[in-house]
Amino acid sequence: MCDVFITRAIPEAGIRKLRSSGLNVEVSELDRDLTLSEMAAISKSVKGLVTMLSNPVGPQIMDSLPELKVIANYAVGYNNIDLAAASERGITVTNLPGVLARTTAEFTMALILSIARRIPEGNTISRAGEFHGWAPQLLLGYDLWNKRLGIIGKGEIGSHVADMAEKGFGMDVVFHNRTKAAHSSSGKWVELNELIQSSDIITIHTPLTPETRHLFTIDTFRKMKRTALLINTSRGPVVREADLVRALKEGIIAGAALDVFEKEPEIHPGLLDLKNVILAPHAGSATLETREKMALMAADSIITVLNGHEPFNKVNP
Repeated sequence: MCDVFITRAIPEAGIRKLRSSGLNVEVSELDRDLTLSEMAAISKSVKGLVTMLSNPVGPQIMDSLPELKVIANYAVGYNNIDLAAASERGITVTNLPGVLARTTAEFTMALILSIARRIPEGNTISRAGEFHGWAPQLLLGYDLWNKRLGIIGKGEIGSHVADMAEKGFGMDVVFHNRTKAAHSSSGKWVELNELIQSSDIITIHTPLTPETRHLFTIDTFRKMKRTALLINTSRGPVVREADLVRALKEGIIAGAALDVFEKEPEIHPGLLDLKNVILAPHAGSATLETREKMALMAADSIITVLNGHEPFNKVNP
């Protein structure tokens, strides 16, 4: 009998923690996302489910698991889960707040540095045997010092980015939230249009909502500086990829670095041959330390609920 099912292999520390609490744990042997029919075929005895952000969990899946008490989403976001349906069925849904914020912020800064200083292009040239010695006009990029960084969504991740950019690189940081509240003192709040029009680099850290879906379209890109760079480590559908392809090809903006995609894992084919875009495989939280912390927090959530308590990271009413 299976008590907890994990839809994809996670670090062993989390699995050990679940098993040490007396739970029978099964981990999917498939190194890919499960189909809806495979999800529906999970053992009916399952009480706890650890899901990936790429696993849609709606009423059909919930009704196929009559003993289900808790869904621990292995991510900060949880737009893959029907929260209303879970609440109606008395199922607790949890996420992973805070645990990956600094790590994702570091990755964001890595993308900013990489696209601004054209590091992937240099790597390609060197490996192709096309580096013939130092040249005064070779791979000229942009300094970060004194450049304006616009942060859309200054929650935990955005606040860490603001601190790193302002204190570490001397950048002029501005941000836009629905409210002026933020998690750090770095940067100043500005209206969204001012941020878009005045920033040298824009980095997106907003959740995916009806309001933020396709926040960046060709009209948005036309408002940006022609030398501007766009970074997205939040949710792919915030950017309309077809419009981004056009903006990059036509020089409406200078470059982009993406860790998420509109129809992930599909990538718009127009992006693949462009030199002025970096394409990362949703790796913002991909460090050994952080992924282990994520696994342990997910395990804690399952154990807490199955012991009859409410976890601190419950996201549904």
